[in-house]
Order: sequence, then structure tokens, then C-alpha cells
Amino acid sequence: MKTIKVSKQAKTVNALLNKARQEGVILRAPDGNEFILAEIDDFKREIELTRGNKRLMKLLDDRARQKASVLLEEAKKRLGTEQLPNSTLHPPSRVRG
Repeated sequence: MKTIKVSKQAKTVNALLNKARQEGVILRAPDGNEFILAEIDDFKREIELTRGNKRLMKLLDDRARQKASVLLEEAKKRLGTEQLPNSTLHPPSRVRG
């Protein structure tokens, strides 16, 4: 992990750091990638709590052992939902005729 010093002039970054002092922050980039901004002590505690969650650890272990995955388009074909009309994607009150 790399440490980067933030100058006082970096107002946006400092505003994010102030928010992270209160609680962890998830930053979502325009491409959809997400990053965590949290104080190191809080982050260490979160890791400890996560590792202590036996159900979550079992789920992650099970997922890691999975040999294959299915692309969304393939799942749609298998479920027969590939060609659904758009109206099924909205609540009935929003369907326009």
C-alpha cells in the first residue's frame, strides 16, 4: 500500500477526509469501481469484525471454490427471460400504452 501526502490546498480531498473521520466513505468512480476511505484504526477493526463473521467467511470460501460462472446473457437465455418486453421492467402504474 502506498502513502500519499495530501496538501492543505486539496480542498475536495480534505473534505472527503473530514467525512471519513466521522465514518467510512465509499468512493464510486465514473467507471463504477468503488474504493474505501476510512481511518486506519477503524479499517483494522472492520477487518477484525469481518473475519469474525463465520457465515460471511463460509460464503466467501464457498464462492472461491466455485469452478464456473455464467455471463448475464447466458443466464437470461437459460431462464428464458432474454426477450421480455420493456413493460415488464416497470411497475404496472408506470406502463404507458
